[in-house]
Amino acid sequence: MAEKTITAQYEGLDKIIKILIQAFLGWLFLSAVYRFIRYSETKNTQTLIAAIVCVIPGVNFVSWIVDLVTEIMSNRITVFAD
Repeated sequence: MAEKTITAQYEGLDKIIKILIQAFLGWLFLSAVYRFIRYSETKNTQTLIAAIVCVIPGVNFVSWIVDLVTEIMSNRITVFAD
């Protein structure tokens, strides 16, 4: 049986759990960490660039809000996380 990736395990959580994680821990660079892990799994350069940009404090806040909204709307982080 194939092991799930870290991001696949996160995506497999209940929607309410992911929303709570985003709401309470998302501002702690969770957006950047998720994208760095996603990059390590997919090797998509766009995801790496987004992860680096998400480390910038003002951008981190905006990406946190965007990730929270995408979790609520589509049940996964979708913006620059391919």
